Amino acid sequence: MRIPQLATPSTQESSANMGSNVQVASNISRASDLLMAVTSSAEINRMKISELASEAMEELTKLALAREPLWQCNIESNTEFLSDIEYMREFGYTSASLMEIIRMVEVGDSQSDLPRFGNNNNSEFSMESEHRPISTMDQPGKPVSSESSRAIDYVKMKAVNLVQLLMDLKQWLLVFPNIVSRGKLVGVLSSTRFKGNYDGTLQVMTAEFHAPTPLVPTRESYFARYCKQLDRGMWVVVDVSLEKMFQFPSTNFRRRPSGCLIQEMPNGCSKVIWVEHVEVDNRMIHNMFQPLVSSGFAFSAERWVSTLVRQCEWLATLNSTSPPTSDCKSISQAGRKSLLKLSERMTRSFVSDISASPENKWRALPVFGAEDVKVTTKTSLNDPGKPPGTTLLFATSVHLPVPRTQIFSLLRDGESRIKWDMMSYEKETKEIAYIATGDHPGNRVSIIEVENRATKEIEIFYLQETYTDSNGSYVVYAPIDQFSMSALLDGANPDHVAILASGFSILPDRPMADDESGGSLLTLALHITEGGATEEYIPPQTVQNVHNIIAGNVIQISHVVLNDGENSDESDPCLSQFSFYF
Repeated sequence: MRIPQLATPSTQESSANMGSNVQVASNISRASDLLMAVTSSAEINRMKISELASEAMEELTKLALAREPLWQCNIESNTEFLSDIEYMREFGYTSASLMEIIRMVEVGDSQSDLPRFGNNNNSEFSMESEHRPISTMDQPGKPVSSESSRAIDYVKMKAVNLVQLLMDLKQWLLVFPNIVSRGKLVGVLSSTRFKGNYDGTLQVMTAEFHAPTPLVPTRESYFARYCKQLDRGMWVVVDVSLEKMFQFPSTNFRRRPSGCLIQEMPNGCSKVIWVEHVEVDNRMIHNMFQPLVSSGFAFSAERWVSTLVRQCEWLATLNSTSPPTSDCKSISQAGRKSLLKLSERMTRSFVSDISASPENKWRALPVFGAEDVKVTTKTSLNDPGKPPGTTLLFATSVHLPVPRTQIFSLLRDGESRIKWDMMSYEKETKEIAYIATGDHPGNRVSIIEVENRATKEIEIFYLQETYTDSNGSYVVYAPIDQFSMSALLDGANPDHVAILASGFSILPDRPMADDESGGSLLTLALHITEGGATEEYIPPQTVQNVHNIIAGNVIQISHVVLNDGENSDESDPCLSQFSFYF
Protein backbone atom coordinates (compact mmCIF):
# COMPACT_ATOMS: atom_id res chain seq x y z
CA MET A 1 0.00 0.00 0.00
CA ARG A 2 1.23 3.51 -0.84
CA ILE A 3 1.23 5.98 2.05
CA PRO A 4 0.07 9.50 1.06
CA GLN A 5 2.54 12.36 1.09
CA LEU A 6 2.13 14.41 4.26
CA ALA A 7 2.82 18.13 4.29
CA THR A 8 6.21 18.69 5.94
CA PRO A 9 7.33 22.31 5.59
CA SER A 10 10.96 23.04 6.34
CA THR A 11 12.03 25.05 9.37
CA GLN A 12 12.88 27.93 7.07
CA GLU A 13 9.40 27.84 5.48
CA SER A 14 7.73 27.67 8.89
CA SER A 15 9.71 30.64 10.13
CA ALA A 16 8.88 32.58 7.01
CA ASN A 17 5.19 31.83 7.34
CA MET A 18 5.27 32.82 11.00
CA GLY A 19 6.81 36.15 10.06
CA SER A 20 4.21 36.63 7.34
CA ASN A 21 1.39 35.97 9.78
CA VAL A 22 2.79 38.46 12.27
CA GLN A 23 3.00 41.08 9.53
CA VAL A 24 -0.57 40.46 8.36
CA ALA A 25 -1.83 40.62 11.94
CA SER A 26 -0.05 43.96 12.33
CA ASN A 27 -1.51 45.30 9.10
CA ILE A 28 -5.12 44.30 9.72
CA SER A 29 -4.98 45.88 13.17
CA ARG A 30 -3.99 49.18 11.55
CA ALA A 31 -7.29 49.79 9.81
CA SER A 32 -7.67 52.74 12.16
CA ASP A 33 -4.41 54.15 10.77
CA LEU A 34 -5.85 53.88 7.28
CA LEU A 35 -8.92 55.76 8.46
CA MET A 36 -6.66 58.49 9.86
CA ALA A 37 -4.82 58.72 6.54
CA VAL A 38 -8.08 58.92 4.63
CA THR A 39 -9.68 61.51 6.89
CA SER A 40 -6.65 63.77 7.39
CA SER A 41 -6.60 66.16 4.43
CA ALA A 42 -9.98 64.54 3.81
CA GLU A 43 -11.02 66.41 0.70
CA ILE A 44 -7.70 65.83 -1.09
CA ASN A 45 -7.70 62.12 -0.26
CA ARG A 46 -11.36 61.79 -1.16
CA MET A 47 -10.63 63.23 -4.59
CA LYS A 48 -7.61 60.97 -5.10
CA ILE A 49 -9.54 57.84 -4.13
CA SER A 50 -12.54 58.89 -6.20
CA GLU A 51 -10.35 59.41 -9.26
CA LEU A 52 -8.62 56.05 -8.70
CA ALA A 53 -11.98 54.29 -8.32
CA SER A 54 -13.38 55.86 -11.50
CA GLU A 55 -10.33 54.76 -13.49
CA ALA A 56 -10.61 51.28 -11.98
CA MET A 57 -14.30 51.11 -12.95
CA GLU A 58 -13.47 52.00 -16.55
CA GLU A 59 -10.67 49.43 -16.68
CA LEU A 60 -12.79 46.66 -15.15
CA THR A 61 -15.63 47.38 -17.57
CA LYS A 62 -13.25 47.11 -20.52
CA LEU A 63 -11.75 43.89 -19.16
CA ALA A 64 -15.19 42.38 -18.57
CA LEU A 65 -16.45 43.13 -22.09
CA ALA A 66 -13.24 42.73 -24.11
CA ARG A 67 -12.57 39.85 -26.48
CA GLU A 68 -9.45 38.75 -28.31
CA PRO A 69 -6.66 39.71 -28.41
CA LEU A 70 -6.87 41.08 -24.84
CA TRP A 71 -8.34 37.79 -23.62
CA GLN A 72 -7.01 34.52 -24.96
CA CYS A 73 -8.91 31.23 -24.88
CA ASN A 74 -7.57 27.98 -23.47
CA ILE A 75 -9.38 25.49 -25.72
CA GLU A 76 -8.68 22.47 -23.51
CA SER A 77 -10.22 23.98 -20.39
CA ASN A 78 -12.65 26.37 -22.16
CA THR A 79 -11.39 29.25 -19.99
CA GLU A 80 -9.76 32.61 -20.63
CA PHE A 81 -6.50 34.22 -19.65
CA LEU A 82 -5.34 37.81 -19.97
CA SER A 83 -2.74 38.52 -22.64
CA ASP A 84 -0.01 40.30 -20.71
CA ILE A 85 1.39 42.22 -23.66
CA GLU A 86 -2.05 43.31 -24.92
CA TYR A 87 -2.98 44.40 -21.40
CA MET A 88 0.13 46.59 -21.23
CA ARG A 89 -0.66 48.06 -24.63
CA GLU A 90 -4.23 48.87 -23.57
CA PHE A 91 -3.66 50.17 -20.05
CA GLY A 92 -0.01 51.21 -20.04
CA TYR A 93 0.95 49.12 -17.01
CA THR A 94 4.50 47.96 -17.65
CA SER A 95 7.72 46.84 -16.06
CA ALA A 96 11.15 47.39 -17.61
CA SER A 97 11.65 43.73 -18.50
CA LEU A 98 8.27 43.39 -20.22
CA MET A 99 8.76 46.63 -22.14
CA GLU A 100 11.97 45.13 -23.49
CA ILE A 101 10.04 42.04 -24.60
CA ILE A 102 7.53 44.21 -26.47
CA ARG A 103 10.37 46.12 -28.13
CA MET A 104 12.03 42.89 -29.26
CA VAL A 105 8.75 41.58 -30.67
CA GLU A 106 8.04 44.83 -32.52
CA VAL A 107 11.51 45.08 -34.14
CA GLY A 108 11.63 41.38 -34.92
CA ASP A 109 14.67 40.53 -32.77
CA SER A 110 15.46 36.90 -32.06
CA GLN A 111 13.11 35.58 -29.39
CA SER A 112 15.19 32.59 -28.47
CA ASP A 113 16.09 34.15 -25.15
CA LEU A 114 12.62 35.39 -24.27
CA PRO A 115 10.97 33.90 -21.20
CA ARG A 116 8.06 31.62 -22.08
CA PHE A 117 5.35 32.61 -19.67
CA GLY A 118 3.42 29.57 -18.40
CA ASN A 119 4.84 27.41 -21.15
CA ASN A 120 8.25 26.28 -19.93
CA ASN A 121 8.26 22.51 -19.68
CA ASN A 122 11.25 22.60 -17.35
CA SER A 123 9.35 24.67 -14.82
CA GLU A 124 7.14 23.42 -12.05
CA PHE A 125 4.55 25.90 -13.36
CA SER A 126 4.33 24.33 -16.82
CA MET A 127 0.63 23.45 -16.79
CA GLU A 128 -0.14 26.11 -19.45
CA SER A 129 -2.80 27.48 -17.14
CA GLU A 130 -5.02 30.36 -18.12
CA HIS A 131 -3.74 32.05 -14.93
CA ARG A 132 -0.15 32.75 -15.92
CA PRO A 133 2.35 34.17 -13.39
CA ILE A 134 4.43 37.12 -14.61
CA SER A 135 7.79 37.68 -12.97
CA THR A 136 8.33 41.19 -11.64
CA MET A 137 11.48 40.52 -9.69
CA ASP A 138 13.01 43.65 -11.21
CA GLN A 139 10.95 45.62 -8.69
CA PRO A 140 12.68 45.02 -5.31
CA GLY A 141 10.32 44.72 -2.38
CA LYS A 142 7.28 44.46 -4.65
CA PRO A 143 4.98 41.47 -5.24
CA VAL A 144 6.68 39.01 -7.55
CA SER A 145 3.87 37.76 -9.79
CA SER A 146 0.65 38.83 -11.44
CA GLU A 147 -2.52 36.70 -11.62
CA SER A 148 -5.49 37.40 -13.86
CA SER A 149 -8.61 35.47 -14.80
CA ARG A 150 -12.18 36.00 -16.01
CA ALA A 151 -15.27 33.88 -15.42
CA ILE A 152 -18.83 34.22 -16.72
CA ASP A 153 -21.91 32.56 -15.25
CA TYR A 154 -25.62 33.05 -14.63
CA VAL A 155 -26.93 33.55 -11.12
CA LYS A 156 -30.50 33.01 -9.96
CA MET A 157 -30.92 36.46 -8.43
CA LYS A 158 -31.89 39.94 -9.61
CA ALA A 159 -29.04 42.32 -10.37
CA VAL A 160 -30.03 44.86 -7.72
CA ASN A 161 -30.03 42.12 -5.05
CA LEU A 162 -26.59 40.92 -6.14
CA VAL A 163 -25.31 44.49 -5.88
CA GLN A 164 -26.61 44.63 -2.32
CA LEU A 165 -24.86 41.34 -1.45
CA LEU A 166 -21.57 42.80 -2.62
CA MET A 167 -21.90 46.29 -1.14
CA ASP A 168 -23.24 45.29 2.28
CA LEU A 169 -20.20 44.11 4.29
CA LYS A 170 -22.15 41.69 6.49
CA GLN A 171 -23.83 40.02 3.51
CA TRP A 172 -20.56 39.93 1.55
CA LEU A 173 -18.84 38.06 4.37
CA LEU A 174 -21.75 35.59 4.59
CA VAL A 175 -21.72 34.90 0.84
CA PHE A 176 -17.96 34.30 0.55
CA PRO A 177 -16.90 32.61 3.84
CA ASN A 178 -14.60 30.18 2.00
CA ILE A 179 -12.63 33.07 0.47
CA VAL A 180 -12.87 36.03 2.88
CA SER A 181 -11.55 35.45 6.41
CA ARG A 182 -12.17 38.92 7.76
CA GLY A 183 -13.37 42.25 6.47
CA LYS A 184 -13.80 45.76 7.84
CA LEU A 185 -15.57 48.80 6.47
CA VAL A 186 -13.21 51.70 7.19
CA GLY A 187 -15.42 54.43 5.83
CA VAL A 188 -17.97 55.49 3.21
CA LEU A 189 -16.67 58.36 1.06
CA SER A 190 -19.81 58.81 -1.02
CA SER A 191 -23.31 57.34 -1.21
CA THR A 192 -26.85 58.17 -2.29
CA ARG A 193 -28.00 58.05 1.36
CA PHE A 194 -31.00 56.02 0.20
CA LYS A 195 -31.19 52.51 1.60
CA GLY A 196 -30.68 49.86 -1.07
CA ASN A 197 -29.45 52.32 -3.70
CA TYR A 198 -25.70 51.91 -4.16
CA ASP A 199 -25.22 53.82 -7.42
CA GLY A 200 -22.09 55.94 -6.94
CA THR A 201 -21.28 54.46 -3.51
CA LEU A 202 -17.55 54.56 -2.70
CA GLN A 203 -16.24 52.65 0.32
CA VAL A 204 -12.81 52.15 1.86
CA MET A 205 -12.31 48.61 3.19
CA THR A 206 -9.80 46.07 4.45
CA ALA A 207 -10.14 42.34 3.86
CA GLU A 208 -8.22 39.12 4.31
CA PHE A 209 -8.52 36.36 1.68
CA HIS A 210 -7.72 32.72 2.35
CA ALA A 211 -7.57 29.23 0.90
CA PRO A 212 -9.06 26.21 2.76
CA THR A 213 -5.80 25.03 4.34
CA PRO A 214 -3.37 26.25 7.03
CA LEU A 215 -0.49 25.91 4.52
CA VAL A 216 -1.40 28.83 2.22
CA PRO A 217 -0.75 32.29 3.75
CA THR A 218 -3.66 34.69 3.67
CA ARG A 219 -3.73 37.75 1.44
CA GLU A 220 -4.62 41.08 3.01
CA SER A 221 -5.50 44.27 1.19
CA TYR A 222 -6.63 47.84 1.77
CA PHE A 223 -8.89 48.82 -1.09
CA ALA A 224 -11.64 51.08 -2.36
CA ARG A 225 -14.89 49.48 -3.50
CA TYR A 226 -16.93 51.48 -6.00
CA CYS A 227 -20.40 50.69 -7.34
CA LYS A 228 -21.82 52.29 -10.46
CA GLN A 229 -24.99 51.70 -12.49
CA LEU A 230 -23.87 51.83 -16.12
CA ASP A 231 -27.28 51.40 -17.69
CA ARG A 232 -30.71 50.12 -16.84
CA GLY A 233 -30.20 46.66 -15.37
CA MET A 234 -26.39 46.82 -15.64
CA TRP A 235 -24.06 47.42 -12.71
CA VAL A 236 -20.35 47.30 -12.02
CA VAL A 237 -18.73 46.71 -8.61
CA VAL A 238 -14.96 47.21 -8.59
CA ASP A 239 -12.18 46.91 -6.00
CA VAL A 240 -8.78 48.58 -6.32
CA SER A 241 -5.93 48.63 -3.80
CA LEU A 242 -4.95 51.78 -1.94
CA GLU A 243 -1.52 50.62 -0.72
CA LYS A 244 0.32 52.73 -3.30
CA MET A 245 -1.63 55.83 -2.23
CA PHE A 246 -1.11 55.43 1.52
CA GLN A 247 2.29 54.32 2.77
CA PHE A 248 1.74 51.33 5.03
CA PRO A 249 4.05 48.35 5.66
CA SER A 250 4.00 46.21 2.54
CA THR A 251 1.56 43.31 2.58
CA ASN A 252 3.05 41.90 -0.65
CA PHE A 253 -0.41 41.88 -2.16
CA ARG A 254 -2.06 44.35 -4.50
CA ARG A 255 -5.58 44.16 -5.88
CA ARG A 256 -5.58 45.74 -9.33
CA PRO A 257 -9.06 46.58 -10.70
CA SER A 258 -11.08 43.46 -9.86
CA GLY A 259 -14.76 42.75 -9.41
CA CYS A 260 -17.75 42.09 -11.57
CA LEU A 261 -20.14 43.38 -14.20
CA ILE A 262 -23.75 42.39 -13.45
CA GLN A 263 -26.41 42.39 -16.15
CA GLU A 264 -30.12 41.83 -15.47
CA MET A 265 -31.61 39.05 -17.61
CA PRO A 266 -35.30 38.72 -18.65
CA ASN A 267 -35.90 35.55 -16.61
CA GLY A 268 -35.07 37.04 -13.22
CA CYS A 269 -31.50 35.78 -13.35
CA SER A 270 -28.35 37.86 -13.74
CA LYS A 271 -25.33 37.43 -15.95
CA VAL A 272 -22.14 37.91 -13.93
CA ILE A 273 -18.77 38.59 -15.54
CA TRP A 274 -16.11 38.37 -12.84
CA VAL A 275 -12.53 39.57 -13.29
CA GLU A 276 -9.67 38.94 -10.86
CA HIS A 277 -6.38 40.78 -11.37
CA VAL A 278 -3.84 40.87 -8.54
CA GLU A 279 -0.13 41.16 -7.82
CA VAL A 280 1.18 38.90 -5.09
CA ASP A 281 4.27 37.41 -3.52
CA ASN A 282 3.80 33.63 -3.56
CA ARG A 283 7.23 32.70 -2.25
CA MET A 284 5.89 31.61 1.15
CA ILE A 285 3.54 28.96 -0.24
CA HIS A 286 4.14 25.38 0.89
CA ASN A 287 5.56 23.21 -1.90
CA MET A 288 2.48 21.00 -1.94
CA PHE A 289 0.23 23.95 -2.85
CA GLN A 290 2.73 25.92 -4.94
CA PRO A 291 1.49 24.87 -8.42
CA LEU A 292 -2.16 25.49 -7.55
CA VAL A 293 -1.58 28.89 -5.95
CA SER A 294 1.20 30.25 -8.18
CA SER A 295 -0.84 29.43 -11.28
CA GLY A 296 -3.56 31.79 -10.00
CA PHE A 297 -6.15 29.01 -9.85
CA ALA A 298 -6.54 29.02 -6.05
CA PHE A 299 -7.83 32.62 -5.96
CA SER A 300 -9.26 32.79 -9.47
CA ALA A 301 -12.39 34.49 -10.80
CA GLU A 302 -13.90 31.02 -11.25
CA ARG A 303 -13.71 30.49 -7.50
CA TRP A 304 -15.56 33.75 -6.76
CA VAL A 305 -18.29 33.08 -9.34
CA SER A 306 -18.83 29.42 -8.42
CA THR A 307 -19.12 30.42 -4.74
CA LEU A 308 -21.66 33.12 -5.64
CA VAL A 309 -23.71 30.67 -7.72
CA ARG A 310 -23.70 28.06 -4.97
CA GLN A 311 -24.65 30.55 -2.25
CA CYS A 312 -27.55 31.85 -4.33
CA GLU A 313 -28.75 28.26 -4.78
CA TRP A 314 -28.44 27.77 -1.03
CA LEU A 315 -30.45 30.94 -0.30
CA ALA A 316 -33.13 29.79 -2.73
CA THR A 317 -33.33 26.49 -0.84
CA LEU A 318 -33.55 28.26 2.51
CA ASN A 319 -36.33 30.60 1.39
CA SER A 320 -38.26 28.02 -0.61
CA THR A 321 -41.92 27.55 0.34
CA SER A 322 -42.40 24.55 -1.94
CA PRO A 323 -43.57 21.26 -0.39
CA PRO A 324 -40.65 19.05 0.72
CA THR A 325 -39.35 16.58 -1.84
CA SER A 326 -39.00 12.85 -1.26
CA ASP A 327 -35.52 13.32 0.17
CA CYS A 328 -36.79 15.20 3.24
CA LYS A 329 -40.53 14.48 3.60
CA SER A 330 -39.94 13.48 7.21
CA ILE A 331 -38.65 17.00 8.00
CA SER A 332 -41.10 19.82 8.65
CA GLN A 333 -40.71 23.21 6.97
CA ALA A 334 -39.60 24.73 10.28
CA GLY A 335 -37.17 21.88 10.91
CA ARG A 336 -35.80 22.27 7.41
CA LYS A 337 -34.97 25.93 8.03
CA SER A 338 -33.37 25.18 11.40
CA LEU A 339 -31.11 22.52 9.90
CA LEU A 340 -30.11 24.75 6.98
CA LYS A 341 -29.28 27.69 9.23
CA LEU A 342 -27.23 25.50 11.56
CA SER A 343 -25.38 23.93 8.63
CA GLU A 344 -24.57 27.43 7.34
CA ARG A 345 -22.99 28.36 10.68
CA MET A 346 -21.18 25.01 10.83
CA THR A 347 -19.66 25.34 7.36
CA ARG A 348 -18.80 29.01 7.82
CA SER A 349 -16.98 28.13 11.04
CA PHE A 350 -15.12 25.26 9.40
CA VAL A 351 -13.74 27.19 6.41
CA SER A 352 -12.70 30.03 8.69
CA ASP A 353 -11.05 27.77 11.27
CA ILE A 354 -8.86 25.86 8.79
CA SER A 355 -7.40 28.97 7.14
CA ALA A 356 -3.96 30.46 7.77
CA SER A 357 -5.51 33.61 9.23
CA PRO A 358 -3.42 35.08 12.07
CA GLU A 359 -6.46 34.57 14.31
CA ASN A 360 -5.75 30.82 14.01
CA LYS A 361 -2.46 30.58 15.87
CA TRP A 362 -1.27 27.33 14.34
CA ARG A 363 1.67 25.43 15.77
CA ALA A 364 3.15 22.03 15.04
CA LEU A 365 1.83 19.09 17.05
CA PRO A 366 4.38 18.36 19.82
CA VAL A 367 4.87 14.75 18.76
CA PHE A 368 8.07 13.46 17.17
CA GLY A 369 7.45 12.85 13.49
CA ALA A 370 4.09 14.66 13.54
CA GLU A 371 5.27 18.16 12.63
CA ASP A 372 2.95 17.98 9.62
CA VAL A 373 -0.10 18.09 11.92
CA LYS A 374 -1.04 21.57 13.14
CA VAL A 375 -2.98 22.48 16.27
CA THR A 376 -4.61 25.65 17.55
CA THR A 377 -6.86 26.44 20.49
CA LYS A 378 -10.22 28.22 20.58
CA THR A 379 -11.79 29.70 23.68
CA SER A 380 -15.49 30.41 24.11
CA LEU A 381 -17.10 31.89 27.20
CA ASN A 382 -20.56 33.27 26.42
CA ASP A 383 -21.30 31.97 22.92
CA PRO A 384 -24.37 29.68 23.06
CA GLY A 385 -23.38 28.25 19.67
CA LYS A 386 -20.11 26.80 20.99
CA PRO A 387 -19.24 24.65 24.01
CA PRO A 388 -17.80 26.73 26.86
CA GLY A 389 -14.10 26.64 27.61
CA THR A 390 -11.10 25.78 25.47
CA THR A 391 -11.42 23.56 22.43
CA LEU A 392 -8.69 22.07 20.25
CA LEU A 393 -8.54 22.16 16.47
CA PHE A 394 -6.15 19.81 14.67
CA ALA A 395 -5.49 19.94 10.92
CA THR A 396 -3.17 18.55 8.28
CA SER A 397 -2.95 18.39 4.48
CA VAL A 398 -1.95 15.43 2.34
CA HIS A 399 -1.51 14.70 -1.34
CA LEU A 400 -3.39 11.76 -2.83
CA PRO A 401 -2.80 10.65 -6.44
CA VAL A 402 -6.50 10.21 -7.21
CA PRO A 403 -9.13 12.65 -8.58
CA ARG A 404 -11.01 14.67 -5.96
CA THR A 405 -14.38 13.37 -7.19
CA GLN A 406 -13.37 9.90 -6.02
CA ILE A 407 -12.40 11.17 -2.56
CA PHE A 408 -15.51 13.34 -2.32
CA SER A 409 -17.77 10.38 -3.16
CA LEU A 410 -16.20 8.33 -0.37
CA LEU A 411 -16.26 10.99 2.34
CA ARG A 412 -19.78 12.30 1.74
CA ASP A 413 -21.39 8.84 1.76
CA GLY A 414 -22.97 8.30 5.17
CA GLU A 415 -22.73 4.51 4.94
CA SER A 416 -19.02 4.65 4.02
CA ARG A 417 -17.84 6.36 7.23
CA ILE A 418 -16.89 2.99 8.73
CA LYS A 419 -14.31 2.62 5.94
CA TRP A 420 -12.24 5.58 7.09
CA ASP A 421 -13.50 7.06 10.38
CA MET A 422 -11.62 5.82 13.44
CA MET A 423 -14.54 6.97 15.58
CA SER A 424 -17.00 4.70 13.75
CA TYR A 425 -15.47 1.37 14.72
CA GLU A 426 -18.17 -1.16 15.67
CA LYS A 427 -20.89 1.28 14.63
CA GLU A 428 -23.37 1.52 11.78
CA THR A 429 -23.69 4.87 10.03
CA LYS A 430 -26.31 5.85 7.48
CA GLU A 431 -27.90 8.92 5.95
CA ILE A 432 -31.52 9.01 7.15
CA ALA A 433 -32.58 12.28 5.46
CA TYR A 434 -31.13 15.06 3.37
CA ILE A 435 -31.99 18.45 1.89
CA ALA A 436 -30.73 19.16 -1.62
CA THR A 437 -29.05 22.59 -1.77
CA GLY A 438 -28.17 22.74 -5.47
CA ASP A 439 -28.33 21.01 -8.82
CA HIS A 440 -25.33 18.76 -8.16
CA PRO A 441 -26.36 15.60 -6.24
CA GLY A 442 -23.41 16.10 -3.89
CA ASN A 443 -24.68 19.50 -2.73
CA ARG A 444 -26.82 18.63 0.27
CA VAL A 445 -27.34 18.91 4.01
CA SER A 446 -27.68 15.47 5.58
CA ILE A 447 -28.55 13.82 8.87
CA ILE A 448 -26.22 10.89 9.54
CA GLU A 449 -27.36 8.41 12.18
CA VAL A 450 -24.73 6.53 14.23
CA GLU A 451 -25.91 3.28 15.77
CA ASN A 452 -24.02 0.96 18.12
CA ARG A 453 -23.69 -2.33 16.29
CA ALA A 454 -23.89 -4.42 19.47
CA THR A 455 -26.74 -2.68 21.32
CA LYS A 456 -28.60 -1.33 18.25
CA GLU A 457 -28.96 1.97 20.12
CA ILE A 458 -28.55 5.35 18.46
CA GLU A 459 -25.46 6.96 19.95
CA ILE A 460 -25.24 10.26 18.11
CA PHE A 461 -26.20 12.11 14.94
CA TYR A 462 -24.00 14.03 12.55
CA LEU A 463 -25.24 17.11 10.80
CA GLN A 464 -23.30 17.07 7.53
CA GLU A 465 -23.05 19.53 4.65
CA THR A 466 -21.34 18.58 1.40
CA TYR A 467 -20.85 20.59 -1.75
CA THR A 468 -18.64 20.62 -4.80
CA ASP A 469 -17.91 22.88 -7.76
CA SER A 470 -15.21 23.30 -10.40
CA ASN A 471 -12.71 24.64 -7.86
CA GLY A 472 -13.03 22.29 -4.90
CA SER A 473 -15.15 20.01 -2.74
CA TYR A 474 -16.06 20.12 0.95
CA VAL A 475 -17.41 17.69 3.53
CA VAL A 476 -18.23 19.34 6.86
CA TYR A 477 -19.88 17.68 9.84
CA ALA A 478 -20.60 18.12 13.54
CA PRO A 479 -21.91 15.62 16.12
CA ILE A 480 -25.31 16.47 17.64
CA ASP A 481 -27.01 14.62 20.48
CA GLN A 482 -30.51 13.15 20.15
CA PHE A 483 -32.20 15.82 22.25
CA SER A 484 -30.76 18.68 20.18
CA MET A 485 -31.52 16.92 16.91
CA SER A 486 -35.12 16.35 17.96
CA ALA A 487 -35.45 20.04 18.88
CA LEU A 488 -33.98 21.11 15.54
CA LEU A 489 -36.42 18.92 13.62
CA ASP A 490 -39.22 20.66 15.50
CA GLY A 491 -37.91 24.04 14.36
CA ALA A 492 -35.94 25.11 17.45
CA ASN A 493 -33.58 28.09 17.25
CA PRO A 494 -30.30 26.71 15.84
CA ASP A 495 -28.30 29.58 17.38
CA HIS A 496 -28.55 27.85 20.75
CA VAL A 497 -27.19 24.48 19.57
CA ALA A 498 -23.52 24.16 20.52
CA ILE A 499 -21.46 22.47 17.80
CA LEU A 500 -17.86 22.04 16.72
CA ALA A 501 -17.23 21.67 13.01
CA SER A 502 -14.83 19.07 11.62
CA GLY A 503 -14.36 17.93 8.05
CA PHE A 504 -12.43 18.03 4.81
CA SER A 505 -11.57 20.34 1.95
CA ILE A 506 -10.51 18.67 -1.31
CA LEU A 507 -8.70 20.68 -3.98
CA PRO A 508 -7.23 19.54 -7.29
CA ASP A 509 -3.44 19.27 -7.18
CA ARG A 510 -3.03 21.21 -10.42
CA PRO A 511 -4.98 23.89 -12.28
CA MET A 512 -8.03 22.84 -14.27
CA ALA A 513 -7.66 19.11 -13.61
CA ASP A 514 -10.78 17.39 -14.87
CA ASP A 515 -12.98 15.16 -12.74
CA GLU A 516 -11.35 11.95 -13.90
CA SER A 517 -7.66 12.86 -13.85
CA GLY A 518 -5.00 14.38 -11.64
CA GLY A 519 -4.50 14.13 -7.93
CA SER A 520 -5.99 15.84 -4.89
CA LEU A 521 -4.90 18.00 -1.98
CA LEU A 522 -6.89 16.81 1.01
CA THR A 523 -7.05 18.95 4.15
CA LEU A 524 -8.70 17.33 7.16
CA ALA A 525 -9.57 19.02 10.43
CA LEU A 526 -10.76 17.62 13.76
CA HIS A 527 -12.33 19.93 16.37
CA ILE A 528 -12.74 18.55 19.90
CA THR A 529 -13.18 19.54 23.53
CA GLU A 530 -10.67 18.63 26.19
CA GLY A 531 -11.34 19.60 29.79
CA GLY A 532 -7.68 19.77 30.78
CA ALA A 533 -6.55 21.92 27.86
CA THR A 534 -5.69 25.61 27.95
CA GLU A 535 -4.30 28.00 25.35
CA GLU A 536 -0.80 27.19 26.64
CA TYR A 537 -1.15 23.50 27.56
CA ILE A 538 -2.53 20.39 25.86
CA PRO A 539 -2.48 17.09 27.82
CA PRO A 540 0.11 14.74 26.26
CA GLN A 541 -2.34 11.83 26.10
CA THR A 542 -4.81 13.97 24.18
CA VAL A 543 -2.09 14.93 21.73
CA GLN A 544 -1.13 11.30 21.17
CA ASN A 545 -4.71 10.10 20.83
CA VAL A 546 -5.64 12.76 18.30
CA HIS A 547 -2.48 12.15 16.31
CA ASN A 548 -3.37 8.45 16.15
CA ILE A 549 -6.89 9.25 14.96
CA ILE A 550 -5.76 11.69 12.27
CA ALA A 551 -3.00 9.41 11.04
CA GLY A 552 -5.41 6.47 11.04
CA ASN A 553 -8.03 8.40 9.09
CA VAL A 554 -5.46 9.45 6.48
CA ILE A 555 -4.21 5.88 6.07
CA GLN A 556 -7.73 4.46 5.83
CA ILE A 557 -8.84 7.06 3.27
CA SER A 558 -5.74 6.53 1.14
CA HIS A 559 -6.16 2.75 1.37
CA VAL A 560 -9.75 2.89 0.14
CA VAL A 561 -9.24 5.35 -2.74
CA LEU A 562 -5.94 3.83 -3.91
CA ASN A 563 -7.43 0.35 -3.94
CA ASP A 564 -10.77 1.33 -5.47
CA GLY A 565 -12.68 0.57 -2.30
CA GLU A 566 -11.28 -2.93 -1.87
CA ASN A 567 -10.91 -2.90 1.88
CA SER A 568 -12.68 -4.18 4.93
CA ASP A 569 -16.08 -2.66 5.68
CA GLU A 570 -14.93 -1.01 8.86
CA SER A 571 -12.02 0.95 10.26
CA ASP A 572 -9.05 -0.48 12.10
CA PRO A 573 -9.76 -0.75 15.87
CA CYS A 574 -6.12 -0.59 16.92
CA LEU A 575 -6.11 3.14 17.58
CA SER A 576 -6.91 4.73 20.91
CA GLN A 577 -10.52 5.66 21.62
CA PHE A 578 -11.33 9.38 21.81
CA SER A 579 -14.58 11.30 22.12
CA PHE A 580 -15.87 14.21 20.10
CA TYR A 581 -17.81 16.99 21.77
CA PHE A 582 -21.39 15.77 22.22
